Amino acid sequence: MLKTYSYPKFEYRTPPEIASGRTLKVPVVVVGAGPVGLGTALDLQLQGVPVLLLDEDDTVSIGSRGVCYAKRALEILDRYGIGEAVCRKGVSWNVGRTFFREQEVYNFNLVPEPDHHRPGMVNLQQYYLEEYLATRAAALPGIDLRWKNKVASVTPSGRTVTLKVDTEDGGYTVETDWLIAADGARSPIRRMLGLEIEGKIFMDRFLIADVVMKADFPAERWFWFDPPFHPGQSVLLHKQADSVFRIDFQLGWDADPEEEKKPENVLPRIRAMLGDQREFELEWVSVYTFQCRRMGEFNHGRVLFVGDAAHQVSPFGARGANSGLQDADNLGWKLKLVMDGKAPEALLDSYSEERIFAADENLLNSTRSTDFITPKSKASRTFRNAVLGLAKDHAFGRALVNSGRLSVPAFLTTSSLNTPDDAADSFAGRMVPGAPMDDAPLLDKGKAGWLVDKVGQQFFALYFADDPGSLDAATIDALSTLSAGGIPVQVLVISRKPGTVAGGIPVLQDSRGIAAQRYDATPGTVYLLRPDQHVAARWRTLDAKKVKAAVAKATCNA
Repeated sequence: MLKTYSYPKFEYRTPPEIASGRTLKVPVVVVGAGPVGLGTALDLQLQGVPVLLLDEDDTVSIGSRGVCYAKRALEILDRYGIGEAVCRKGVSWNVGRTFFREQEVYNFNLVPEPDHHRPGMVNLQQYYLEEYLATRAAALPGIDLRWKNKVASVTPSGRTVTLKVDTEDGGYTVETDWLIAADGARSPIRRMLGLEIEGKIFMDRFLIADVVMKADFPAERWFWFDPPFHPGQSVLLHKQADSVFRIDFQLGWDADPEEEKKPENVLPRIRAMLGDQREFELEWVSVYTFQCRRMGEFNHGRVLFVGDAAHQVSPFGARGANSGLQDADNLGWKLKLVMDGKAPEALLDSYSEERIFAADENLLNSTRSTDFITPKSKASRTFRNAVLGLAKDHAFGRALVNSGRLSVPAFLTTSSLNTPDDAADSFAGRMVPGAPMDDAPLLDKGKAGWLVDKVGQQFFALYFADDPGSLDAATIDALSTLSAGGIPVQVLVISRKPGTVAGGIPVLQDSRGIAAQRYDATPGTVYLLRPDQHVAARWRTLDAKKVKAAVAKATCNA
């Protein structure tokens, strides 16, 4: 039991299939009700896809585990209906500071410019996130959430997958069109199918200590190299909800995990850091080892892998749950189109392609961070310490400091789904095809809102105008005919001036020009957005045929 949190116990219900002996047939099964499995189920529910969600436990994660949720993940959680709850309960922060011994040598700001809805990061213990997601999933139609249901076997066969599920009341059989494995780093489903995950396990151990204390520390990330209270090693401090502070102590590979978790060994480390006068209570302790690994492919016939089941990174950089939620965000709309017969199964190859690209980016950054934090030779340690010594006074040294490059969404610039810019078009800024959308404040019928909240779940076309009343009939007709092949495209006019457009096309007012600036948009500019809020294509002038062709390419129908 924790001092600040009471674990919920979700209700187990006897599956009706046990008594009837019938095979349950469902379109999609998700296995694993952690953050990524729950997020995947909610994403599919928003798409109108019924989901059977199975988990072998009946509560949320034990201990705080993942704690940092990045701006992009928060925007996804907004769509799932829990973003506000996470931000309200969690600790928002943008600033991180890095210390070498007793001196600050480097700091950063995750959101250096104003006018973004969500902060760079929110710290919140994983058990809260899971509870919010589970409560949301249980309240929605279309998600059959079954606790204490353990998958015993998986048998793919042609266009279906058969699962044997065990419960305390007996077993039953499920036949599904699609199986999504969100069952964690040790993934029993991956093992049952004989699939491999390859990569690197780092020869070091870290101690996690969650402590409850009253402290006026600012809501920032603090990282120390070789501090006087833990010489020769590194330490990380994060503030969480309920006055809980996460402290990570580097231990070295030779440390005995069971001995290090004992209070008589943990408490002296914390007192050395905080001082004897600081009162605190120990909340939770764990020891972990870094792993940077991934599967060769994330889709295997009718079985799709998401989150830690597909890829694993070290915790420095907050890339685990954040990248897993982006897996769900990428997969949901693609699976929906395939299931509806509006896209070929090749679209699911693009899920693997794009999320492997993102995973490799995360693995590279995570590996570099880990190598910097835990140098394995005298020479690399000497280099690392020299960089830290230079960083205080020299910008080039600060650029080399790596205490965990923090999670950012992948810019899918190499994706086969992108339509490249026309040769005649010239754009500045970072909203290139494949980029995750930048947010911006807008007015919707005079009411303040945010651009990212207005799009998603389907294709959108943004048409930038100075005055919506000035659009001619030909432009309005073209904007009204962008849907193609049964795939709808919703049009939004982004205008500096208030007004309306004939035909009922919605108008969002960009009165301060922030959206136009971030998208380098001039009157007549068009952006095509994917359902997962990535840029698919952009043009300086509207051509309905080009928009339809870009939709076809983004859905593998070209």
